[in-house]
Amino acid sequence: MQLEGAVAVVTGAASGIGRSLARALALEAGGVVVVADIDGAGAEAVAAEIATEAGPDGRAGFAAGFAAGIDVTDEDAVVALIEQVESSLGPIELWCGNAGISHLGGVERPDDEWNRVWDVNVMAHVIACRHLVPRWVERGSGHLLVTASAAGLLTNLGTASYAVTKHAAVGLAEWIAITHGDDGVRVSCLCPQGVRTTMTENEGAVAVDQVRALGLMEPEDVAAVTLEALRQDRFLILPHPEVATYEARRAGDRQRWLDGMRRMQRRLLGS
Repeated sequence: MQLEGAVAVVTGAASGIGRSLARALALEAGGVVVVADIDGAGAEAVAAEIATEAGPDGRAGFAAGFAAGIDVTDEDAVVALIEQVESSLGPIELWCGNAGISHLGGVERPDDEWNRVWDVNVMAHVIACRHLVPRWVERGSGHLLVTASAAGLLTNLGTASYAVTKHAAVGLAEWIAITHGDDGVRVSCLCPQGVRTTMTENEGAVAVDQVRALGLMEPEDVAAVTLEALRQDRFLILPHPEVATYEARRAGDRQRWLDGMRRMQRRLLGS
């Protein structure tokens, strides 16, 4: 896709990958970027940071954007944001569904935790697409970026809800790409492995130890890889290319892969 001048919304943009995506789209690609996050003050801070770096004669595109405090699971709020963006900035050409959360633990965790992770990691994409895809089909163009995870192609030790919902996010992205690809709707699915964000700061958690053992990437590097993939209209974005090898091994011999994951878990747990 053509990123320069494109109207883009980035959710979960107050920190981590979302912040780096918003910065890269505005400062490097020259997009018109809306910085959205449930942390409204954090979104405002990122917007101000980008505007300052752009300067009065810098990327004029960002100056036309704005920050928005929004809960991506609130359908009325999402619709209101879409309407606000399209009435003030023009048609949304790129929606980066980047907001995501995680809770440690397995099936023993309470329903409210499971439901919240499901709502943020899966239903937020459903809600956004419910209102964006018909517009994109009518216009014949539009691009959805779903930030999933390598956990959505493989798994994540120690956090069942995260692994399950990220698989669902990948499945949804694939379904939209197949169903609406001939209508001009493009879909990209970002599946990084370990990234240095607040999610990877939980010392002693096996879910964090797993990705740290495999190596952490900086969010700025993830954003750079993502921009290049968006320009190429690539579906699967793998900032850690080795994930493709792991996925192939998983598909080729599932039993061997499961045995290997159990060995990794035992090693990380010291048992």
